[in-house]
Amino acid sequence: MLVLAVLFAVLGAASNAAGTAFQRKAASSVSSGGGWRLLRELARKPAWLLGIAGVTGAALFQALALANGPLALVQPVFVLELPFALLIGAPLLHRRLPREGWWAVAAVVVGLVAVLGAAAPSGARTDASMARWIPVLAGCLGAMALAVVASRASRSRLVRATALGGAAAVGNALTAALLKSATGTLADEGLTAFLTTWQTYGFALTGIAAVLLLENALQAGPLAASQPALTIGDASVSLLLGVVVYGESVRGGWWVVPELVGVALIAWGVRELTRAVPHLRDLTG
Repeated sequence: MLVLAVLFAVLGAASNAAGTAFQRKAASSVSSGGGWRLLRELARKPAWLLGIAGVTGAALFQALALANGPLALVQPVFVLELPFALLIGAPLLHRRLPREGWWAVAAVVVGLVAVLGAAAPSGARTDASMARWIPVLAGCLGAMALAVVASRASRSRLVRATALGGAAAVGNALTAALLKSATGTLADEGLTAFLTTWQTYGFALTGIAAVLLLENALQAGPLAASQPALTIGDASVSLLLGVVVYGESVRGGWWVVPELVGVALIAWGVRELTRAVPHLRDLTG
């Protein structure tokens, strides 16, 4: 089951990265327009349709991953989305990753293996009582609101992008936690129960909020500020929610040392990858 969870999570990260890359390729070929006009133009392009298929597939893979493994295991795997996005997107846009970018990809992968291997997340629950959900919802939604307020109160583009990226991270983690509960209900009780449980509508709303926060984070400041906050924040909050909501367990003691080393490698790799984006080289050059 855990092997399936990791496999589906990796496929989800790759599928979402591919979907994003194809959507950007399609958008880059549209010279002007916005709103419905832009959507009509994009809908005629095979690359955009492939992008939509990729994003849809990512959601399905994520649901399958969460149905087969603990939240604390599945969500951290999605840090691979950024390396996948660059590895898939660069050739599509006729660019190549510089040498430093390849080292950063390796750091993210090695760091992720170190974190998950040392932490060894475990747990098989897919339901939780409202006594667990209420403080989690209050804490997550409150943290998201505070981050938005902080972003509006600051004149620094770096602070705004970091705050909004962090808010999007919390939103993504909460969405995954709610999705895990909803898919568990679907598997155990069927479609009718899935459509009547509050978690189904909860993950839809928090998912939309997370997407909007991410879009604002990308507009507010540099990618080097928002992406690390998003990537590290999503994995960290998801691990915490897995423990608090579903009673999942991770190893402590001396295992914390390799876990922290892994986190440091991931953080360094993500930072370097975001810095590599402006330096992607033309394949024809």
